Amino acid sequence: MRKACLDAVHMLARHDPRVVFIGSDLGPGVLEGMKKELPERYFMEGISEANVIGMAAGLAMDGYIPYVNTIATFITRRGFEQVALDVCLHHLPVRLIGNGGGVVYAPLGPTHLAVDDFALMRVLPNMTVMAASDADEMRRLMEQSLDWPDPIYIRLAKGGDKIISKEANGFAIGKAIPMRMAAAANSVLFATTGVMTTNTLAAAEALAAKGIDSTVLHFHTIKPLDVAALLAYTAKAKAIVTVEEHSLIGGFGSAIIEVLTDNLVAFPPVKRLGLSDAFSKYYGTQNDLLEANGLMPQQIAETTEQFLNRL
Repeated sequence: MRKACLDAVHMLARHDPRVVFIGSDLGPGVLEGMKKELPERYFMEGISEANVIGMAAGLAMDGYIPYVNTIATFITRRGFEQVALDVCLHHLPVRLIGNGGGVVYAPLGPTHLAVDDFALMRVLPNMTVMAASDADEMRRLMEQSLDWPDPIYIRLAKGGDKIISKEANGFAIGKAIPMRMAAAANSVLFATTGVMTTNTLAAAEALAAKGIDSTVLHFHTIKPLDVAALLAYTAKAKAIVTVEEHSLIGGFGSAIIEVLTDNLVAFPPVKRLGLSDAFSKYYGTQNDLLEANGLMPQQIAETTEQFLNRL
């Protein structure tokens, strides 16, 4: 996914002179091809995230479309005030690419775990927040990012993730995609985002083997959320389970609840699955931390079954 995203920046820059790339203390070799081909629109800055955001805002004011890439925790936390005041307040077309969203950087510990990026970015007026499911969907996302009028925060996974998206399903910013359809109404509705859609699809298959049918609705756009799709699928559901690689406070599941409470007098029971409200005590792999938080496929299936048994 990372390579697909950055290669797309290079491709967009080839065809549109407004596109510039700004990296913040990234490793050697990142977008080396663009650096050689378009050096005047390739910038690699140091560990100065606030300044990088201000730089991007200034370029956007001069008619450029900056794509800014660095580690997700740094681009969202260290540069938050500049993102709010320099980018969002002025409604500038800056694209913030957060590398290693969620618990990708599990080996580096809590300082590098982007467990609050959805919450931080979606609270900002004018900001669009996105998390693709795989590299193919990331390419479709990047194609549409060029002329999107709002600032965008794009969460990147680690790369090498299983391809589950299909071009035939289409892609539009702000429009959810059904990835699995239940055979009948009164079934479970899974609402998912990012790479957790892969784990959720696997969980849905495990539940199907036990006779529990479900729909999996993938939201690659967390803000603006596809309210129409959520309400339409909610009308057919007996229960809703949200799944995200993010803190349960302020993230995707919270956005789902907000939409339901703002639009419906009554709705089915909701179970939110995500990361606990605690700094991680563990190091290891991404899957190690997902397992510690109950987000591996079999765990999602088991928690969902237990939830249904209590209804």
